[in-house]
Amino acid sequence: MQSNRREASRQPGKGFFMGAKGKTIRGLGICSGGLDSMLSGMVLKSQGIEVAWITFVTPFFSAEKARRASQITGIPLTIQDITAEYLEMLKNPPCGYGQQMNPCMDCHAMMFRIAGRRMQEEGFDFLFSGEVLGQRPMSQSKPSLRYVEKHSGFEGFILRPLSAKKLPETLVEKKGWVDRSRLFDISGRSRKPQMELAARFHITEYPAPAGGCLLTDVGYSRRLKDLLAHQVHPEIREFYLLKYGRHMRLETGTKIVVGRTERENEKILTHADPRKDILLKSRLPGPVVLMPRGGSDAAVAQAASICAGYSKGRGHKTVRVLVSTPKGTFGIEAKPAPPETLRHLLI
Repeated sequence: MQSNRREASRQPGKGFFMGAKGKTIRGLGICSGGLDSMLSGMVLKSQGIEVAWITFVTPFFSAEKARRASQITGIPLTIQDITAEYLEMLKNPPCGYGQQMNPCMDCHAMMFRIAGRRMQEEGFDFLFSGEVLGQRPMSQSKPSLRYVEKHSGFEGFILRPLSAKKLPETLVEKKGWVDRSRLFDISGRSRKPQMELAARFHITEYPAPAGGCLLTDVGYSRRLKDLLAHQVHPEIREFYLLKYGRHMRLETGTKIVVGRTERENEKILTHADPRKDILLKSRLPGPVVLMPRGGSDAAVAQAASICAGYSKGRGHKTVRVLVSTPKGTFGIEAKPAPPETLRHLLI
């Protein structure tokens, strides 16, 4: 890390740990919102260190859990959208992907790199996270944690309080900014040590340890692969659309998104662009069908039949379907396509 990190200019806060130079020691943590994130912050806070969190937002993960963690613990939170930078990395992650489209190691390295820039800008002394050694065999092994640190650009300044005693001593500990003896040696997949620690900190509310990243989801990853295979430069809204409805690739190669519920219809409309897309809606109750970036007359005709087939008019000979395009709106009579005949189109 560069040696000219900006020192905090304000007066130390009451109860905060004082470094050798008489300044408040400040740690900036990456927060996912899970129990491990909360505990890592509380462990450092209990040492009198001033802690704050940063969490990142992309189409693949949100700040919802981190917001709640901040409310529960009282640790201040900054939310930063990193979508543009993240998508560039996602196209070709140096370490590749996990079982799905998750580039976990390069993702973590990027997050620490971005957090490190903010650390320098705002006068924090070090970075930390709630990562636990061995909790995830691929991304939280010793070599993986080492890779992340090395490629973050902030080697020696990344502390993992829950597993610190099982990891090499960091510069943060060597400089005496953090008391290593009061850190932990948690490892493995068991949650019992964290639950016991949560009780000590009176933390009774925390989310289940399920992953919050869509890139680990089988269905979402399949749709993402399809999108990247057909679009050289996808728009950000198209990544959000992958979360909703049935996605189909028509005989023409055109893609459509078919809503499954009223809520999904609303979400699909939220991410539609009337300047580029074609939107289809049956006169009878049924789904919204979105054709991102439009399509040919043949594609519109097939999409109309699919729209009719998923509507309340699926038993009718024809159903009136409204087609909204960038050039105007018109209606067509479409023969409903039985849903059971469309499985081969599903992405």
